[in-house]
Amino acid sequence: MSEFIQAMQWRYAAKRMNGQRIPDETLSGILQACHLAPSSFGLQPYQVLVIDDPELKALCQPAIMNQPQVVESSHMLVFAPWRQFDESAVDLWIERVASERNMPLERLAGMAKTIKQKVAGLGSDEARFQWAAQQAYLAAGVTLSAAAMAQVDATPMEGFDPQALDQVLNLAERNLRSTLVVCLGYRDEAEDWLAPMKKVRWPYHDVMRLLTQQDV
Repeated sequence: MSEFIQAMQWRYAAKRMNGQRIPDETLSGILQACHLAPSSFGLQPYQVLVIDDPELKALCQPAIMNQPQVVESSHMLVFAPWRQFDESAVDLWIERVASERNMPLERLAGMAKTIKQKVAGLGSDEARFQWAAQQAYLAAGVTLSAAAMAQVDATPMEGFDPQALDQVLNLAERNLRSTLVVCLGYRDEAEDWLAPMKKVRWPYHDVMRLLTQQDV
């Protein structure tokens, strides 16, 4: 655990990167960790688009407020939840669960009903998208942690124009909408004003509160 805490102390959202490419084996490990991230019901209602094409990153940069990390990064990840989905997506997931676990579909009827009730209860395409985005953020959190363990910088970005980025990447045709960008690479300490700055958080006990029955 101490190794993980040290990695989290080391990481920060690098503002400049040096263009160095992440070794394939290291990148593969980070992406596998992302793939294994938890999501509600295990449904993973999103895709993670991995972009290392310099020309495509340059096309995306204006939609991401021209932030330099986009083109200085080794790889850019776009977390893109499903734009629209319904019970048919649940049916496909249940079929996969049954196949992977060598179980008859009938044994998963209760699970299927629960997930379908959740999806239907969200009520609208926008509500379902926002729920899917929450699942994508879980994957992004795992990605940031895995990158830190590998001593790879990972800069999460919400400061971008989702509609413009979606247009560049033709996401509507894939039934996707962008919600978060993460740039992976290596910090350029000479150019990054944030690199020498101390990490600042609220005091531990102001954030991590032990709650007992007497407190409620």
